[in-house]
Amino acid sequence: MVQHTRTLDFKIAFAIGLGTMIAAGIFSLSGTAVAAIGSSAVIAFVIAAAIAGVTAAAYSEFASIYSENGGGYLFCSQTFEDRDLLTYSIGMSLFLGYTGTTAFYLATMDEWFFRFVLPEWLHFLPHGTTGVVTALLLGVLNARGTEESGGFQLIVTGAKVAVLIAFIAGAFAFRGPGTAVTQFATSFGGDAISILAISALAFITFFGFSAIAASAGEIIEPQKTVPRAIAASIVTVTVLYALVIVAMVNSPVPPEIIAQEGETAMGRVAAGFLGSIGESLIVAGAIFSMVSASNASILAASSIGSLMGRQGQAPRRFSRIHREYGTPFWSVGTATATIMVLIVVFIGVFPTEGGLGAAIGLNLGLTALTGFATLNLLLPLAVVNIALIYSRRKFPDIKRGFRVPGVPVVPVIGVLANLGLIYNLPDRGVITGLVLTGTLVVAYLAWGGKPDTEEMFQEVVPETPSEGAVAESAAEASDQFRVLVPIARPDRTLRYVKLAAALANVSDKEAIIHVLNVTQIPDQTPWETVVDTASKRTEIIQEQVDDAGLDVDYTVEGHTCRDIAFDILQTARDDEADLILMGYPERHQEVTEAVEREAPCDVFFADQTVDESDLDVINIGAGGGPHHQAVLPLVNALGQRGSALHLINVSSGEVGTDETPGMTLDALEGVETTQVHNVRASSVADGLVETTAENGGVLVIGASRDRWLRQAIFGNTPDEVVALAAERDVPVLVYASQTPLSDRLTELLFPVARYLRKRFSRKGSKRGGSPDWG
Repeated sequence: MVQHTRTLDFKIAFAIGLGTMIAAGIFSLSGTAVAAIGSSAVIAFVIAAAIAGVTAAAYSEFASIYSENGGGYLFCSQTFEDRDLLTYSIGMSLFLGYTGTTAFYLATMDEWFFRFVLPEWLHFLPHGTTGVVTALLLGVLNARGTEESGGFQLIVTGAKVAVLIAFIAGAFAFRGPGTAVTQFATSFGGDAISILAISALAFITFFGFSAIAASAGEIIEPQKTVPRAIAASIVTVTVLYALVIVAMVNSPVPPEIIAQEGETAMGRVAAGFLGSIGESLIVAGAIFSMVSASNASILAASSIGSLMGRQGQAPRRFSRIHREYGTPFWSVGTATATIMVLIVVFIGVFPTEGGLGAAIGLNLGLTALTGFATLNLLLPLAVVNIALIYSRRKFPDIKRGFRVPGVPVVPVIGVLANLGLIYNLPDRGVITGLVLTGTLVVAYLAWGGKPDTEEMFQEVVPETPSEGAVAESAAEASDQFRVLVPIARPDRTLRYVKLAAALANVSDKEAIIHVLNVTQIPDQTPWETVVDTASKRTEIIQEQVDDAGLDVDYTVEGHTCRDIAFDILQTARDDEADLILMGYPERHQEVTEAVEREAPCDVFFADQTVDESDLDVINIGAGGGPHHQAVLPLVNALGQRGSALHLINVSSGEVGTDETPGMTLDALEGVETTQVHNVRASSVADGLVETTAENGGVLVIGASRDRWLRQAIFGNTPDEVVALAAERDVPVLVYASQTPLSDRLTELLFPVARYLRKRFSRKGSKRGGSPDWG
């Protein structure tokens, strides 16, 4: 099964929490807080830390029970199992909270860039530009691997802690310890309402503890590590923040200048303490802080998106794990795109002043973005506190590695405190958040979500391996070439299994065939009514394969399912299949299209006449597209093992379809003799089928995974070939290769490029060095 490997230890978990907390909040809000209430900013930050600590305790208890990715969404899903709308709302709100927080971090970083880094001649760039670019780069980093992003987190977090310590030391050195303490003690200001308002804004700086819990699936020994990392990060950050406020109060920069500088005030103060070197140091530290906090938040957001996809409350693509990088790359990509959109909307289109917002009376900016993000964090946190009370009553006997004291009083205090902070958030941010949240809830109600994986297929007969396969089961998956063979009708089992074995045996790895009997259940039909039928079919298949005396390892498994394509695809992912071999469905073409489009590996579709012996003679077109080139290594390997190869170059009246065989011949260099047939026919499909019928053997043809464009503009050769071959009893294998995004784009552009090349190339030109085929 393709899954995450736990790679993050305590120091990286601690760095995730610390790095998320020491971010734009302290670098941008410290100046705002000191300008508004002076030394009382320490009280405001401590209040925010205390409120965060109450919910952090609930997170710690839940994380000691459920050691998976997902954070508050996971905890609520496990506790409120039958309340889909509630759990969806929590997951969606947390996703928006994490992405909104990251957008706030990167938008603040953008302001620092414009104020201190970018030269004047680049100030024509729209505000938010560097934030958007950084979001894209961080998305790529997280898509490539959590271990890499975790190591990055550790390095950057250490750097910015060192910068903060240097800033604090500079303040005490500038004023002297005694004077600094006296200045701090005489600078308290603001009333209770002002302090609470700053606490509401500052809360976003303490939410990093949830990033630790949200990434529990990546953390080693999460039952112990998560609670310790959460506690350590909150305490460390609170102490650092208090000292930063002390330093800011002792600034040589007048308060009115600090207020005017706003989110970049700390850089101006550092210049007063330490000169230009100090300013550069703080600017670098601020950028480090915002980047590392954004990195951790993207990791947390993608973890929630992945879990929502697995549970059917988001597109199921969100749960897919990249085979090479082991990350939920669709979820990471969506989180990254959301962050970029939020930066553009809040900072570029509707900034604090000017922009489109000035024309329509809707200005948002950083303060509103802070309110938007914090709202979407505080609401789920309130529910998590309620979930803790409910969990204690619903699951009294469940093992809890950590227990929050004072339940239910402590969680109730947490709920009330969270609601109090929401009341003090900026109005425009809260309204924007509520409108978007309501819109997404309505959209979910209209969509209805997707059923859980367990509701789509069920295992009737567990995977039963052959004796040899048992010995191999302990080996690394990378040492095996696994072929998944979905079977609906038992009478076709041996033909497909032997064909799969012949295809797999060309690999250098040990071949293993996974036979999957799929029995579809009609809608509204109870599962139990088809269990016996599915079991009997699987038993028949098992007996046939056992009696055949195959010289390849195999396993046999039986499923009942609501959706055949989903069952095949999910099994291929869980089994880490290298190849799927299946028949063209006689009635349900949508199954073929779904598997062809979504399969996590290469796919061969065999028509109803192909068997193992047909591989002795292989016919292949001249082709030229990415899908065609992908199948050539396998054809070449079969040729080296003795199969006779026939290359069919068809000239037809179809504009832009003629090909030269040069590229295909280059890919078949390992074969001693490849017969080339230059034929003319009314269509490519007709020429391929007609020539194969004369040569004998099987026709192998590549199929693009995104055939809608090819079909709309140039017609669909694979489907035409299958239809014509069926009329003439010509065996056909259709091959669809696993296609990365870049190759998908190439695939889409190839027909256009080929059309233009054929349209405008010099007629009658020949590929240099090619033989005259006559």
